[in-house]
Amino acid sequence: MAEEKNDSTALARYEFRRKLEHVESIEGQATELVSLYVPPTRQIADVSNYLRGEYAQSSNIKSQSTRKNVMAAIASILNRIKVYRVPPPNGVVLFVGTESLAGNKEKSVTIVIEPPEPITTFLYRCDSKFYLEPLQAMLAEKEVWGLLVMDRKEATIGRLNGKRIEVVDSFESQVPSKHGRGGQSARRFERLIEDAADKFFVKIGERVNGAFLGDKRLQGILVGGPGSTKNIITEHDYLHYELRGKVLGFFDVGYTDESGLKELVENATDLLKDIGLIKEKKLVDRFMREVARPDGGLAAYGEREVREALKLGAVDILLLSEGMRKERYKVKCPGPNCGYTGEVTQGELEFKPVPCPRCGTELESDEDPVDVVDELYKAAEQVGTKVALISADSNEGKTLLSAFGGVAAILRYRIR
Repeated sequence: MAEEKNDSTALARYEFRRKLEHVESIEGQATELVSLYVPPTRQIADVSNYLRGEYAQSSNIKSQSTRKNVMAAIASILNRIKVYRVPPPNGVVLFVGTESLAGNKEKSVTIVIEPPEPITTFLYRCDSKFYLEPLQAMLAEKEVWGLLVMDRKEATIGRLNGKRIEVVDSFESQVPSKHGRGGQSARRFERLIEDAADKFFVKIGERVNGAFLGDKRLQGILVGGPGSTKNIITEHDYLHYELRGKVLGFFDVGYTDESGLKELVENATDLLKDIGLIKEKKLVDRFMREVARPDGGLAAYGEREVREALKLGAVDILLLSEGMRKERYKVKCPGPNCGYTGEVTQGELEFKPVPCPRCGTELESDEDPVDVVDELYKAAEQVGTKVALISADSNEGKTLLSAFGGVAAILRYRIR
């Protein structure tokens, strides 16, 4: 698989999500964080004129510190947009303001994002948080699959949203159990059971219609359950006719709760073979089989071991968890007679000094860190290694992150 080209959109999507997480973490005092959305159709001259008007209006802000910070933010944006003759193809978003830090400290922030999709509306907003909804909407999955597991006692509706299985609704029926009476009493009770079951199926249809009807992202619906009861949902007009045409298959599952949704997706592997969740499940399962071999198989895990394997060109497929939040720092020893330089990985906070491996002096870092996932992805590409970004939402993804630190590899050959 090493000769295959990596999906650059997967890395771009990851980097975009991480950037939004950073912007979302920033807080300011009062309303002094400025968010500006410029669509590709907006003239830069019009934007500049609008901002000059806002600059004049901001001089009326009562709080001296807020007035100063807002005016400084607008002036900074006016200076920034001068570099654009016209907006980029998808527009541009600027987040500028003064971030509040611990100990009554402040820091000026300027973040410019050219989004992956076109901005549709011009927007200017001042608040204590940057406004992110339009950009966060761009991270929504463009394709979803409807899931339904049911029997006469219970039904659960779900959604396969990219790599995540989400529960939409879950409810139980009031269908009574059968009993051993005979004669007319048994026939009357049987009719009551069938009437209750019919009402439950009507309820299921109404809930499924409400969940999926009109959703343009819906690619199809999978139905699961024990026995033949599940097939009833497409009969007797329980489902809207548009959704009946989207039911792609019926699958036997042993449960009708959330675990039934997961079993349904697993049983529909052949139908969903091109879906990201199925692809990453197969990769993690393959890695786990190698780990389980008595000799360790063609598996490597942990950041240090995987880095060594990458340097040797021994990695066939690199598995990286999208849930990993670590950064790589370049460090140096300030000791006058040492001269050590190197790199360390730490959690996503400020750099914490660590002792020099040569002399024990605390190492220093004076450069901005890089995201470990981003760094390892690009390092793998340089040696022709296939990379798979694994979601942290699936069971396999959670295992990769918690048990293996979010970094693992399937090797071309054993290195130990």
